[in-house]
Amino acid sequence: MKRLIAGLAAAAVVAAAVYAFAAAADVYTYEARNGNVTFTHQAHVDYVGGDCLKCHAEGPGPIDVTKDWAHDTCTGCHKEMGAPARCNDCHKR
Repeated sequence: MKRLIAGLAAAAVVAAAVYAFAAAADVYTYEARNGNVTFTHQAHVDYVGGDCLKCHAEGPGPIDVTKDWAHDTCTGCHKEMGAPARCNDCHKR
């Protein structure tokens, strides 16, 4: 019984840490020559209905965001979903 309680307590601590990290890391800014792109994670999660694989095709975890990846993945999804997809919609000086 003690092991069960200790295991549940450890799981609760891990879950709280993951939640706190996700909340703290909700807004990302990517520097770009033609204006930085600010990305709000929770807004995108809400918009795609929690379909994490739309962006995280390799599974959960951080994404190595490169210019090519962003233009293929982000711009493609924006066009598919009817979201703003012109350069200056995301790139802000």
